[in-house]
Amino acid sequence: MKTFNDIYLRLLFTLVVSYLCIPASSADGVINEIVISADLRDAKLLESAVSVTVLDSQAIAKRQARHLEQLLNLAPNVNFASGASRGRFIQIRGIGERSQFIEPLNPSVGILIDGIDFTGIAGAATTMDIQQVEILRGPQGTLYGANALAGLINLQAVQPSKELMGNVMVSLADYHNQTFSTGFGGPISEKLAYRFAAQKHTSDGYVQNTFLNRNDTDNIDELSFRSIVDWQANEDTNFKLTAFHVDADNGYDAFSLDNRRSTLSDNPGHDRHKATGLSLLSDWRGNTHFDLVTLLSYGDNNLEYGYDEDWTYNDVCVDFTCVYDSYASIDNYTRDSKNTSFDVRVISKEDQQIFSGTTDWVLGFYWRDQDERLLREYTYATADFTSDFKTENTAIYGQLDSHLSDDLTLTVGVRLENRQANYRDNELVAHTVDENLWGGRLALQYQVADNRMIYALVSCGYKAGGVNSDPNLAAIDREFDTEYMWNIETGIKGTWLDDAVQAQIAAFYQLRDDIQIKQSLVQSIEGTQATSFTDYFGNAAAGKNYGIEAEFNWLLSGVVTLFGTVGWLETEYDIPMSVVLDRREQAHAPAYQFSIGSRVRITNNLSFTVDIEGKDEFFLSSRHSSKTQSYELFNATINYNRDDWELSFWGRNLTDKDVVVRGFGSFGNDPRKGYVTESYYQFGAPRVLGLTVKYEI
Repeated sequence: MKTFNDIYLRLLFTLVVSYLCIPASSADGVINEIVISADLRDAKLLESAVSVTVLDSQAIAKRQARHLEQLLNLAPNVNFASGASRGRFIQIRGIGERSQFIEPLNPSVGILIDGIDFTGIAGAATTMDIQQVEILRGPQGTLYGANALAGLINLQAVQPSKELMGNVMVSLADYHNQTFSTGFGGPISEKLAYRFAAQKHTSDGYVQNTFLNRNDTDNIDELSFRSIVDWQANEDTNFKLTAFHVDADNGYDAFSLDNRRSTLSDNPGHDRHKATGLSLLSDWRGNTHFDLVTLLSYGDNNLEYGYDEDWTYNDVCVDFTCVYDSYASIDNYTRDSKNTSFDVRVISKEDQQIFSGTTDWVLGFYWRDQDERLLREYTYATADFTSDFKTENTAIYGQLDSHLSDDLTLTVGVRLENRQANYRDNELVAHTVDENLWGGRLALQYQVADNRMIYALVSCGYKAGGVNSDPNLAAIDREFDTEYMWNIETGIKGTWLDDAVQAQIAAFYQLRDDIQIKQSLVQSIEGTQATSFTDYFGNAAAGKNYGIEAEFNWLLSGVVTLFGTVGWLETEYDIPMSVVLDRREQAHAPAYQFSIGSRVRITNNLSFTVDIEGKDEFFLSSRHSSKTQSYELFNATINYNRDDWELSFWGRNLTDKDVVVRGFGSFGNDPRKGYVTESYYQFGAPRVLGLTVKYEI
């Protein structure tokens, strides 16, 4: 249901009245120093030669985000595609996947959660007890290799502390949005500490299924757990063990023949994901010349994704006048993905530089093994489809940071990677590859002043080639090649106006070669007038992506803070032989996007935050010309603090805009219209109002 019911209103009134009776406390606004943990060394945000957005726990709380997808619009030139219960396909600077069906996927954006590799399966990226989200833009050829052509997203949880700390949070909102979470931890002994967190988030979703008379067929039901144990074994050795589990049993009933938030499906789909991850991080500092850091991680992901392909029920042509008879079809994908990775790096100590004491160094070895098994059950297939996709990546990498003077630093990084992939399916498609890949970066960083730096860099990234597996693609070249990209970037970071303004600006120019471009083969469904489309990858000749990214925080006064991000992006294909794509903008690459807001501290306890976010229109695919519309969304939060209590009344999308998060064009699926081709859209969340109460232990 769309508004609070009576019990929610009574709870809201009770909480507000009791909350205002709690004694007051005060806090001063400051801009905290931010440290990036995803790089080869921990580095301060304003001293790192990379375009990166860092969202801390306060930013997550202001957003009332329960999943990574609800944070991505806060980062410039970062977009996502849904096509499921969550926006799990991410694009950075216009580069990234938009969906996955039968084909194996080589991702463009790497995703790490507590050091565990969840690349390509971002559905597990809940915000439970997350301390910081780092979004690195541009190819991370040295840092992460084959799965980070466009960038890398690193989620880091709140870590164990030496004192007992924790919190409990309850949040209620429209459409039966309910979140219950807790995170707490502290010392077990002098050398042993822990942190435990749990979160349950549910929602009816924002779709009404009028055929089934249900409002929960596009629901969210996510349960998350995390435990971390930190052991200081001795003076030189530290171990950290992390266990992570997500159980998502979400619905998927998003598309309507009439492009509304009401559907006619008789078999609503689902988007289920059970993820279990383990990581062991060790840090040994017993050598006088270097530190030894190792990370061993394991991820086990079981995914089931299915949908009602016809979006209707069997007797739709009895209740409506149809030009052609309707069809009925269900498509279901079950994936079992396991991956193990091992990363060991030797890091020089601060006083053990080489080349006459001028150069810090890092040398590392990386190994990753993944096995993904697929079962597809499709109504119009003569038999179930199965496949097995195995990959093994082995890499060595290194980086030198040479201090040419007190203010000038030259960074040289390189990664050499061997990738072996083996694909087999029951349609007798077989593909084996053994290829050597390389990437790296060359950066020059100049400290203009104590609080300001400029940088310039050239980096190279790569995305491995692969195979198209669908048996309908017999007439199409099954294999596609590795894509390479050169990134040229310059930027400035620092503070101004007596440290009241913290800002960073980056300009980039990226040249892509052998672009892996997703196309679709449109075919008729046997025995009907309807059409279906089969996705496949091919290589475009070339393309370019260039633009600007800016972020700032400004303590305008003791009570007013301004903040914002702005991204400008230009993309195009360079394919002279293609009438459709040549010089056209790339898909899911809006020309601009922004997020601008202000926080006003009305009293020591009461604050008000308002922000507006927006995006330009963009193509939904490279195979057709359907576009989204540009939009602006307004969000607001009233926050009240007293002692250890915090009360937030918040609203997202206050003007109730329909925002497209996935779409199809040149596709006919409506028997009432004779299956004429048209565009269909999946919409993001409408206006949602909520109340959150948090207690700090």
